[in-house]
Amino acid sequence: MKVLVTGGAGYIRSHTAVELLRQGHEAAIADNLYNAKIGVIKRIAEAAGKEAAFYNIDVCDENAVFELFSHHKFDAVI
Repeated sequence: MKVLVTGGAGYIRSHTAVELLRQGHEAAIADNLYNAKIGVIKRIAEAAGKEAAFYNIDVCDENAVFELFSHHKFDAVI
């Protein structure tokens, strides 16, 4: 399953992304890094043993979200 984790660089959702990856799902993270650091994305990959796609976008930006969804199909969004 391909899952988009919004705010995925934050504390709770970064743990969610790690678990999704560990369970064999394809995780993508959308985060504007307002309350998080880019280094979290690397730590997610280290903890999970594989990388999540990262999109530096604000999910309140309708155009950015439309662009993301026009290029990628997600089975679920968290």
